[in-house]
Amino acid sequence: MNAADTRLAELGITLPSPAAPIANYVPYVITGNLLIISGQICFGLDGKLSDKHKGKLGAEIFNEAGLEAARLCAINVLAQAKAALGGDLGRIVRCVRLGGFINAAPHFAALPAIMNGASDLMVEVLGDKGRHARSTVGVAELPADAAVEVEAMFEIA
Repeated sequence: MNAADTRLAELGITLPSPAAPIANYVPYVITGNLLIISGQICFGLDGKLSDKHKGKLGAEIFNEAGLEAARLCAINVLAQAKAALGGDLGRIVRCVRLGGFINAAPHFAALPAIMNGASDLMVEVLGDKGRHARSTVGVAELPADAAVEVEAMFEIA
């Protein structure tokens, strides 16, 4: 078992089956030493989107549920990474970048704080290899009315 899998077990996190694409794209691309993961929404372990993670931050849902949603997105990113890497998260050299999309009401300004749910998980699981560059933007809508979507780029061995 590699360090990432050990850390996931210590945190009590089980990676779900990776979600299948819902449109004309692939869930990940490996090019050279980069693994790019398509945007992942906040599906739970059951592969479903909970009502508490649907809607706009600052309107239907608030910070705690938004943080949970971002964390679920990061868990789904890691599930896609594990599938892409033949089950071996130990191939991750570092998380290079996360991109966060927050389904937000126009007045909602706490976008970076919500995205910390995903960023914090990467550091919890990967340690210093999980520290990354990041962009976070508020958007008018997300697929399935999800509260958060996260995409990622990893350097791999």
